[in-house]
Amino acid sequence: MTLEQPAGEMWQKIREELNEKADTKEADLAHIKEWLKKEPHLPDEFDDQRIMTFLRGCKFSLEKTKRKLDMYFTMRAAVPEFFNDRDVTRPELQEILNMVQMPPLPGLTPEGRRVIIMRGVDKEAQTPNVADAFKLALMLGDVRLAEEKEGVAGDVYVLDASVATPTHFAKFTPTLVKKFLVCVQEAYPVKLKEVHVINVSPLVDKIVNFVKPFIKDKIKERIFLHTDTNDLYKYVPKDMLPAEYGGNAVSMNDLHEFVGQEARRIQRLVRGAGEPESQRGSSTGQADELRRALRHRRLFPPARDRLSSPTLLHQVKKSRFIDNLYLEIIFST
Repeated sequence: MTLEQPAGEMWQKIREELNEKADTKEADLAHIKEWLKKEPHLPDEFDDQRIMTFLRGCKFSLEKTKRKLDMYFTMRAAVPEFFNDRDVTRPELQEILNMVQMPPLPGLTPEGRRVIIMRGVDKEAQTPNVADAFKLALMLGDVRLAEEKEGVAGDVYVLDASVATPTHFAKFTPTLVKKFLVCVQEAYPVKLKEVHVINVSPLVDKIVNFVKPFIKDKIKERIFLHTDTNDLYKYVPKDMLPAEYGGNAVSMNDLHEFVGQEARRIQRLVRGAGEPESQRGSSTGQADELRRALRHRRLFPPARDRLSSPTLLHQVKKSRFIDNLYLEIIFST
């Protein structure tokens, strides 16, 4: 199975929406590649396809693209519980793959958006390790970085809460949720257009209210709750949905198997450029320096002192890539 890519009139419309210009995009790509080479804490090489995905996700704003890329790699060192031990064949991750499905659908909406359905498969299943579940979700984000060859007009998430129970969410701590949402919102080139929660219950209302404080305001306005699946068809064409949701697409089980295969393949691609910085030759790693600064309350120095400072901590702030708020979120316990 392959993911349908926009073409023809849809492709042209998305290009305009993403501010992608044929006469400047190669220069933008070259600019980012040169910038990566000059940043000592970032990998020298990152393939063109994924850089282009970041550019598109940032509407070809070079500064926003740099910020996203810096966060993308910094988080890999700063949040090891999400980015270490990412071998999808590990029993812990296989257990989650057997309990949770989160595949992107092969087709696109009429607007050129990608739909991703996330659901549990067994109400009686034990709650998995939450950090590992978030880790797997971010691994699937890496799959998307490599697979969206042409760029889409945004993402639509459908969250099926039919098997959700209080027990499943008892281990979802505010700290883990905050870390995960910082990664999603600040480190990945996500263009989140809509979130649809189907098969809702009073529990779902509580979960949404629990998560909302950690979500950007514009995303809060894009969350829709549906008690009836038929209501979803007003937003997502019925025929592009899997059979389990009344559509004609490949079944959820088959889509899920494809995602597992792609995760194993992509994992090999990202191992060099995406592994934590401490594994790329640094004895301490950038995350250690950031942690020490926060734990000793030695946050960022005045701007006049940052300009000439060679340290990573100052470089990060000088470029305004990570502010104190996000660092406090990441390292709070």
